[in-house]
Amino acid sequence: MFADRVLSGMRPTGRMHIGHYHGALKNWLRLQEEYECLYFAADWHALTTHYDASESIADSVWEMMIDWLAVGINPSRATLFIQSRVPEHAELALLLGMIAPVGWLERVPTYKDQQQKLVDRDLSNFGFLGYPVMMSADILIYRANMVPVGEDQVSHIEVTRELARRFNHIYGREPGFEEKANVAVKKLGSKKARRYAELRTAFQEKGDAAALEAAKELLNETQNLALGDRERLFGFLEGAHRVILPEPQPLLTATSKVPGLDGQKMSKSYGNAIMLREDPASVTRKIRTMQTDPARARRTDKGDPGRCPVWPLHQIYSEPATCDWVVKGCTTAGIGCLDCKQPVIDAIIAEQEPIRERAQRYLDDPTLVRNIVADGCGRARELAEETMRDVREAMGLDYS
Repeated sequence: MFADRVLSGMRPTGRMHIGHYHGALKNWLRLQEEYECLYFAADWHALTTHYDASESIADSVWEMMIDWLAVGINPSRATLFIQSRVPEHAELALLLGMIAPVGWLERVPTYKDQQQKLVDRDLSNFGFLGYPVMMSADILIYRANMVPVGEDQVSHIEVTRELARRFNHIYGREPGFEEKANVAVKKLGSKKARRYAELRTAFQEKGDAAALEAAKELLNETQNLALGDRERLFGFLEGAHRVILPEPQPLLTATSKVPGLDGQKMSKSYGNAIMLREDPASVTRKIRTMQTDPARARRTDKGDPGRCPVWPLHQIYSEPATCDWVVKGCTTAGIGCLDCKQPVIDAIIAEQEPIRERAQRYLDDPTLVRNIVADGCGRARELAEETMRDVREAMGLDYS
């Protein structure tokens, strides 16, 4: 229905660590070369669990943005912005909240999971319960059709798809829809109109999913359609409703799970993280003092890499030959633990050197970051306003 557009965001937690880089940012770098991408700091989302610690959010946003730019996120290829600087997010979240069944929100997997994990936080608030509605608004306000997630997060996108489907069903019923859709079909030109009709019939009469996808592709390739006609033709394929808010698809991305210094998931709150712009001496100290296989109490003891927290770092940072050397050396006591750790130390320091260099210009002149984000917020707001015009019109709230 619209150009391929990717949306992703992060809560502002300040400086990024290598887990963020290998888990998400490397994918962002790849995606910005293939699609129109929007990446945002989800500062409102931070309030759902930490509403009483808002004084640090602004500083955390700027630190995070510096790291995004330092790893290579390119503002000429991707739009960087702050959620709260685009108030249309809140307007759409409010309107979606009017049609969101409470049962849908309570069954989101992270709802109970977070309640069990964040026992020290007050989660008995509307914002936490309504988190999936805000998340859906973040995606739908830009009509993003792809959201990069891991397999364990696909269920989060399904809530957004359900809300978009429900919105279109309730508000996509316009008077004279079928007549307007048939007029729009003729605007395709005789050849495309005939093909569109054939594919629509194949889907509606035979349930041919391939025909539906082919029809959508045909519409995506047609450049001379007004937005309203495009919405009608997409809706006409499946029924009698305009598609005002397209359903996004999860874009499954391979992510590296980076362990922390203690073998747990890397997290600043656990005190086990290596930051993206860590001083080389600090990186060396942290890795050298990491615990290893408990069976290797002495240099002459044989070990098992599978029981060592350093081994997953080798799987991320080391070449196959180095990994083979580690396995052989560890299991035969041919190398010591400090010997094993050195290639990881060297690889992390080498990876971070250009990141530190790129970050320095933004640290020296903070206005560079502010200007990039201001431009991104302006671009994001233009897209958001376009969506909200259509949403208000569909809901009868345009008062024109």
